[in-house]
Amino acid sequence: MAGYKPQTLKHAKQLRRDMTPQERLLWNRLRDRQVGGYKFRKQQPIGPYIVDFICHEQKLIVEADGSQHYDSDHDLARDQWLKKHDYSVLRYWNNEINENLEGVLEAILVALSLNPSPTSPNRLRR
Repeated sequence: MAGYKPQTLKHAKQLRRDMTPQERLLWNRLRDRQVGGYKFRKQQPIGPYIVDFICHEQKLIVEADGSQHYDSDHDLARDQWLKKHDYSVLRYWNNEINENLEGVLEAILVALSLNPSPTSPNRLRR
């Protein structure tokens, strides 16, 4: 990825290898265009940040958060920066992913459908 510092790319690669159980669970359902036919990437650098999952086509970011993210000023600033750059951010607590994965996936599909890309029709499959 052009334009990123080598240490940022190294950190993103490490995060891809060392995903949390909830990130793995969610990734197993987001990968291979399983949600609405949209392509997601995992642990991607965006500006000064690395996001858990992103659908570049829709500029939608999905974050899987543990308790360390509760009431985080860093996350608030991060989300504001991302929104300023036209990204939408969905955050899900680990327990939501564990206990209601289908509901999380449905909410992601709804968010993807709210702003369909003119170049890629929304294919409602999961």
